[in-house]
Amino acid sequence: MQRMRLEGLTRAEAQARLLQYGENRLERKGRPPALRVFAGQFRDAMVLILLAATVVSALLGEISEAFTIAAIVLLNAFIGFLQELRTEKTLEALARLAAPAAHVRREGREEWIDAAQVVPDDLLLVEAGDRVAADGVILECAAFSCDEAMLTGESLPEPKHAATGEETQDAEAHAAMAFMGTNAVSGRALVRVTATGMATQMGAIAGMLGEISEEPTPLQQRLDQVGRTIGALCLGVCAAVALAGILRGEEPLAMLLTGISLAVAAVPEGLPAIVTVSLALAVRRILKQNALVKRLHAVETLGCTTVICSDKTGTLTENRMTVKVLFAAGRVIEAERIRDHADRESVRKLLLCAACCNDAKFVGRRTGLFSRRTPQVEGEPTEAALLRCAAEHGAAGEGFLRRAERPFDSARKRMSVVGEMPEGARLVFVKGAPELVLSLCTREEAAAGVRPLSRERRAALQRQSDAFAAEALRVLGFAYKPDDGRDPEEGLIFLGFAGLVDPPRKEAFAAITACRRAGIRPVMITGDHEITATAIAQQLGILHGEGRVLTGRELDAMSDEALEEAAGRAAVFARVTPGHKLRIVQALQARGEIVAMTGDGVNDAPALKQAHIGVAMGKTGTDVTREAAQIILLDDNFATLVAAVGEGRAVYRNIRRFLRYLLSCNTGEVLTMFIGMLLGMPAVLTPIQLLLVNLVTDGLPAIALGLEPSDRSEMLRPPRSPQESIFSGGLYGRIAFRGSLIALAALWIFTAALRGGGTLETARTAALVTLVLTQLFHALECRSETKSLFSINPFGNPWLLLACAGSAACVAAAVWLPLLQPLFGTQALSRGLLRSSVFVSALAPVCSAVVSAASGFLRPMRRPDASAQPLGE
Repeated sequence: MQRMRLEGLTRAEAQARLLQYGENRLERKGRPPALRVFAGQFRDAMVLILLAATVVSALLGEISEAFTIAAIVLLNAFIGFLQELRTEKTLEALARLAAPAAHVRREGREEWIDAAQVVPDDLLLVEAGDRVAADGVILECAAFSCDEAMLTGESLPEPKHAATGEETQDAEAHAAMAFMGTNAVSGRALVRVTATGMATQMGAIAGMLGEISEEPTPLQQRLDQVGRTIGALCLGVCAAVALAGILRGEEPLAMLLTGISLAVAAVPEGLPAIVTVSLALAVRRILKQNALVKRLHAVETLGCTTVICSDKTGTLTENRMTVKVLFAAGRVIEAERIRDHADRESVRKLLLCAACCNDAKFVGRRTGLFSRRTPQVEGEPTEAALLRCAAEHGAAGEGFLRRAERPFDSARKRMSVVGEMPEGARLVFVKGAPELVLSLCTREEAAAGVRPLSRERRAALQRQSDAFAAEALRVLGFAYKPDDGRDPEEGLIFLGFAGLVDPPRKEAFAAITACRRAGIRPVMITGDHEITATAIAQQLGILHGEGRVLTGRELDAMSDEALEEAAGRAAVFARVTPGHKLRIVQALQARGEIVAMTGDGVNDAPALKQAHIGVAMGKTGTDVTREAAQIILLDDNFATLVAAVGEGRAVYRNIRRFLRYLLSCNTGEVLTMFIGMLLGMPAVLTPIQLLLVNLVTDGLPAIALGLEPSDRSEMLRPPRSPQESIFSGGLYGRIAFRGSLIALAALWIFTAALRGGGTLETARTAALVTLVLTQLFHALECRSETKSLFSINPFGNPWLLLACAGSAACVAAAVWLPLLQPLFGTQALSRGLLRSSVFVSALAPVCSAVVSAASGFLRPMRRPDASAQPLGE
């Protein structure tokens, strides 16, 4: 029974329990029904006013006009519905990708499964940094403790012990249990699941947790405020247009509808929705580059990043550790020569210590045509490299029975185990940071046997460790002693060092160069030795010039004010703890930096949460860091983060693009009607025509501008300030100027058509075509803030071309299809008038390009790559 229990469930048993108990999920409020999402499109005040106008028109007998207005409103609502539905599906897909996993033992084999597939009686293997997937009783554990603040409110971790079956009090039973959603802080445990889903302690309180809605991003709030301000101004102008028409003797109902339609066209009520869609699409693009963005607002913050604090191992390096050199009994032994010395007692003991004081293990995997079991090492890269090296030289520690252990943690920087060898000897093995291991030793394993460790010899050994570190090696110290029943980590016998190499990623150097050109300062934060970190930082180009290296010991001696000053020049922080990382982030933020911080360990979570952008590792990161982070690097690659920063900048630029486009078009429509009334003209456009313009020009082209691909110049500009106005760089002036050109073009054609003997319907049709074409030309123009329409690659954004073609086709149908002409009050245009409309529409971007060129002569323009010089050069 005991043996079966420790082997775990069979797959058939697990499947049967899954059917019986259901998935291991907490009940949560699902996505609102599609009908409710569609109905939500009609909550906007302007839409309600327009629907009211539809009812008034129908009551007055204007059935065709009422029907057309209602059809356009419904089409607008349908477009908004599709946008919102697609965004929701994107977010749901991302949530599934970010779902936690569980490490279980089934049929005697260990595997990772989706946490939702965990069932009662499953065996969970939980280690420091993991999130417990379900409630369960602890069968075995070593130095295991859990953060249960979310359940108990206690800030300190709760120590745990294995269940004995004799617990009689609630407190005793609680200490022998692990609970769903809590985080393992230290040690490891084997847990038998007793409850899943809503039957867990977390499920019991789930009903008391309200639905947490994501607050609007700062950018959305600013845009919403902009929309309201502009909307209020436009409403005033629209009311003035309607009043002026009524005072001139126009039909009150027609002018009322004109004013309402103009208000709907002028108020940019769709801005927040388009921002959300653009951010969601940017998230999908970033996901294709192996970075998972958990929260939409992280995308816009990425574009402001000024400092990226990155771990070294696995992020800047390949995390492919191999043993390069050993030092034992006073000899330096290169990796390829270890076999020649493996029979030496000092070398054998060092390799045995590396294998026994190690949590990596061999696992059999079937490979090849005949499915042969090939042993592979599974575990943390450094420990896996040590185990492979020991096994290759016949010192894998077979038969060693571990009786006690003190796991490695970032504060102690060492690991120790106590166990029995096959021949019965009981030994203590210790590995860890060289200086710490040396400080625990009183003797040394020499070629002639064990001898006392003098102060001079200790200093010489430390120099040897530093020499290895200067070669960019990760150095570990090893020690042992016979178990004497006293503190296992006192009175040790020093065995030697192992130097491991983790080569820098090939793409990391290019990514760091891109950072410096973009005005972003890369900073390395690592627990490795100062010398090792310095060597790697110099190879990658992080450390040069006046860059400074600080150690954890120096940080401990600094006040917060001193650290704030030093952080401005520091390029490398070595031998730091997770607590130091939090102080570093806070010091950089105090200097006004926008900080992105990477991490993988459980204790990195506070620093990740403190940073503006917390970045967790997808491969080596723990559940805790992945939950605290806003971005997860699926490939643990620094270059991926830099690429995501580029996408963050691009999405902000795209938001400016469609904001410029929408507001210019709305300004042009309002000015067209307002100036026409002031000049005593008839209403230039009817309400239906205004709504048609709003439909075909505001929707698809604006969204297509949000799909504009990022260009290389994005990473040649300095980071923008988060306080920077969305209208910075003269955007207000461009909007006003281009809106005026749109209005002048429409009024010019309207006047020319009337003077040429055309009817009012013909003049309005010509103005309608000109207004739409001018806006579509402007959409193409908005692709760049620094180039004119005639210097942009016309095929750079095929989606925008399709959107403009679709909008033009809609207007052409309204003008030339006899079925739609009565609805929109249009007439087919003659070839001469059509050519004039196209000519006047195309003239607007020419005027815009001429004015931009002239302004460039009058004032020096800053080049986009003005900040492209690498920092410190």
